Amino acid sequence: MRKPLAALFSFLLCSLFFPAVATRAAADDPLLTLRKEHPRLLFTARDWAVFDRRARNRANDPQFDALLAQLEKNARAILGAPALERKLTGRRLLGVSREALRRVLTLAVAHRSTQNDAFLQRAEQEMLAAASFDDWNPSHFLDVAEMTAALALGYDWLHEKLSPETRAIVRRAIVEKGLREGIDSKLRRNSWHRQENNWNQVCLGGLSLGALAVAEDEPALARDMLKAARAGIVNGLRPYAPDGVYPEGPGYWSYGTAYQVLLVAALESALGTDWDLCASPGFLASANTQLHLTGPTGKQFNFSDCGLQSFFDPILYWFSGKLNNPVLAAPPNLKSRERFLPLIALWWPDAGLAPPNTEPGLPLAWKGEGKNPVAVFRSSWTDPNALFLACKAGAANASHGHMDAGSFILEADGVRWAIDLGMQNYESLESKGMRIFGRTQDAQRWTVFRMNNFSHNTLTIDNQPHRVGGRSEFLRFWRDGIIMASEDKSSGVEIDLSPVFAGQVGSVRREISFQPKSRTVFIKDSIEGAAPGAEIRWAMVTKAQIQLSQDNSGGHALLTQNGKQLRAWAGNVDGEKREFEIIPAGASVKNNYDAPNPGTRILIVRAKASAGGSAVIAVELRAGETPR
Repeated sequence: MRKPLAALFSFLLCSLFFPAVATRAAADDPLLTLRKEHPRLLFTARDWAVFDRRARNRANDPQFDALLAQLEKNARAILGAPALERKLTGRRLLGVSREALRRVLTLAVAHRSTQNDAFLQRAEQEMLAAASFDDWNPSHFLDVAEMTAALALGYDWLHEKLSPETRAIVRRAIVEKGLREGIDSKLRRNSWHRQENNWNQVCLGGLSLGALAVAEDEPALARDMLKAARAGIVNGLRPYAPDGVYPEGPGYWSYGTAYQVLLVAALESALGTDWDLCASPGFLASANTQLHLTGPTGKQFNFSDCGLQSFFDPILYWFSGKLNNPVLAAPPNLKSRERFLPLIALWWPDAGLAPPNTEPGLPLAWKGEGKNPVAVFRSSWTDPNALFLACKAGAANASHGHMDAGSFILEADGVRWAIDLGMQNYESLESKGMRIFGRTQDAQRWTVFRMNNFSHNTLTIDNQPHRVGGRSEFLRFWRDGIIMASEDKSSGVEIDLSPVFAGQVGSVRREISFQPKSRTVFIKDSIEGAAPGAEIRWAMVTKAQIQLSQDNSGGHALLTQNGKQLRAWAGNVDGEKREFEIIPAGASVKNNYDAPNPGTRILIVRAKASAGGSAVIAVELRAGETPR
């Protein structure tokens, strides 16, 4: 019997009679169960055959047909574009690496659906161009990881069609410019092996794809890389616990989780195991968290370094199949230049996409714990005009965090009324000499308007920044509570904001009450132990036009946007008059590196702490045109 067959027989025998021995053997040699033939990354020959049948019958599923037509159109556009070059933007090659991945995936899928060899030849050209780069910029290792993923998937999927010469060149590039650059976890630039953020997942995921792609030719290196990935990836998975709230926000969830999914899917297809990664607390649940964080407008709660984006994400198609939840496979944005868009064609649900407004079977009020806990409330899952509020606690020193503890967003009548300005482009800051990833109290990061508390829908005391080490928590969460003398029901949350004001006050509590029938949200902030006369500023950022008024009961504000209205009241408290004011977003900003915020304003309420150091600010927000 040949040695490989003997080894396999030994492994199977151990699996049957000595499970613990088999587990240890697989850990010692992760290549023991390697699928020998290509393709083996994400999709096997059988999976591609399923795609072929679906492509032949594409007319039976107009949405799938539209997806393929767009991918084929995108592939034709690539044919007319110049090949990629090694051009850095600032300190990053990341844009080039991502474009290489988009091109290779698009061309490979379009070649399979059309059998047009022009797409195959251009995919080969793109891989050879990337392979010829001097390096893939290991000083910013995300660039290396994504380029390794691009070449690994192209090498594997097109393996039979590539010439031996091309395979050798691409394989050598994966080894020398990818795996060997990242395998040493002791190098300072490779600290991502130990980090608990998206870098860990992207780098280990991309390099693992490379290792699995070339494993038969470079078994020792591939084995060592996979061992390092298995040891290190547990760090990247920790932030999902316990409930799937990714602390870096939904945008970075998409990034880190994309490569987490690629790693899991590649392990399953190439090795027949997922290393039990899917059992990691909160990982699979995080897909439903993305649903919870999405408002009726289709846009997500964009906290931390996150741009305003829609729910659609190609990676959710994998979760849809894994969890048997068709709602996760949202209709694709065919105009998107998302590099993972081609994967949808292979993860397409057998029954097609779910009908519009399908109930996801999730609660209307939900709380998720973690380093950046969130609470979400909605009046309906299917009504595009539903009332929706999402808020958060947490700490600013989380990876990609902002000083946004206590902040919220609000939607009603298809309008996002309270907004988060989101992230600012990193290069726009770094090109001006800013160091934007520090997490200490005096870090330059907190001078950036969009990252500090002055730009968020939260409290500020005496014009001071939040304490970056203070972590706010939810004290209470309730749903469908009875309101006295009312037929409405209340859901809500109470947040302890005291830690983010440490040294300034004794206690800060924010209570948010969500009342769907009256389409009303109450926000009550209670401060104790402040310096007498300390100024407390309540803020809500909005793109609405605002009209202010005042009477004996307090301040009124009428917000108008897209023909809809939202009314706000700031009631007088203990004889102290409360009034609204309006400032342009960024009015206090004097830094030339801050992004402009055109058409955006901040609705403000100010209060002074009493002689006893207490203050209360209570604001009511009611959707629609009906007065209180």
